[in-house]
Amino acid sequence: MSDLAPLAEAVAVDPLVGHPADYHVFHQFLERCKNLPAITTAVVWPQSDVALKGTVEAAVAGLIEPTIIGDEPEIKALAARIGVDISAYPFLQADTEGKAAEIGVAMCRSGNAQAMMKGSLHTDELMKVAMQRDTGLRTARRISHVFVMDTPAYPRTLLITDAAINITPELEDKVHIVQNAIDLAHALGIPEPKVALLSAVETVNPKIKSTLDAAALCKMADRGQITGGILDGPLAFDTAVSAKAAAIKKLQSPVAGQADILVVPDLESGNMLAKQLEYLGGAQLAGIVLGARVPTILTSRADSAETRLTSCAVAVLLHYAAHPCIKV
Repeated sequence: MSDLAPLAEAVAVDPLVGHPADYHVFHQFLERCKNLPAITTAVVWPQSDVALKGTVEAAVAGLIEPTIIGDEPEIKALAARIGVDISAYPFLQADTEGKAAEIGVAMCRSGNAQAMMKGSLHTDELMKVAMQRDTGLRTARRISHVFVMDTPAYPRTLLITDAAINITPELEDKVHIVQNAIDLAHALGIPEPKVALLSAVETVNPKIKSTLDAAALCKMADRGQITGGILDGPLAFDTAVSAKAAAIKKLQSPVAGQADILVVPDLESGNMLAKQLEYLGGAQLAGIVLGARVPTILTSRADSAETRLTSCAVAVLLHYAAHPCIKV
C-alpha cells in the first residue's frame, strides 16, 4: 500500500456517486497476470530505493524479467543497503541517465526487451530518447500516456489521458491519444469503453478550444475515424463521473456518470487531476506510455513500489493483448 493508503479509510465519498470507499480495480489486473509469462523488460536507471524495490518486486511477482541498466557498482551498493537481492538479474553498465536511456531503447528496438521501465531518472530524459524519429520507439501512432486509476469513490476503472507526454495536443494528436486509450481499455478488459472528452462546460463554445476539439472527436467517432469506444463531449468532470450530477443538469448522454476514459484538454489539467485524485482522494494509480513499439512503464519518481508493480501488470496485459498467442 502507498504511504497515503490510510486516507482511503477516511475518504469522503461524493454522495452524487454513491460507491463504498474501497479499492476494486488493481487486484484484478494482478490476478489476470498470474498465468501469463513474465515479459522481458529494460529497466532504465533504477537508482533509488523505490525504483529498485519496485523492479525486484515485479520480478518476484512474475510480471517482468528485468535487465537492469545503470551504474552497476552504485546499484549493487544500493541493493545491499536496502536489503534486496539482485544477483539473478543481468546488468548493462551505463555511466549516465542519458546513456541508460539509449541502451534501454536499443534493447526494445532490437527485440531483446518486450517493455521498458523508467527508474529514477526524469521522464524527459527517457522520453526524448524514446521519441527520436529514426532511433527511438515511434510508430505511426502518436505516443501518449495514460494514468490508470483505482479510486475508492468511483466504481469503474478510470483512465486519464494525456497527463505526461503531450503538453498542448492539437486535434490530430487527440485522435491518437483517444485511440491509444481505447486500445488500452480493451486490453484491461473493458470491451466498449465510454470516453468523456473533458472541458469546463457541456456546450460547444467557440472561445474554448477543448469544446471544439470534443465536438470534432465525437463526429470523427461517428464516421469511424476513431473506433472501439463510445465518445461524448464536451463534458465537465462532474457530469462525466456522476449520473446524478448529469441528471441535475438535465444532460442526456451515453457517457455521463459512467466514463471509463477521461480525455483532458492538456497535460497540465490532466496531471493535476490525476494527482489530486491520488493525494486528496486516496486513489492509487499506474502509469503507462502507449503508441510506441513496446509498452513503457512510466511512473513518477515519487511513486511507491506498489504503484510500479501495478504499472508492470498493465504492461503485461497490454503486451499480450497485442500478441494474442496466449489467451489473456
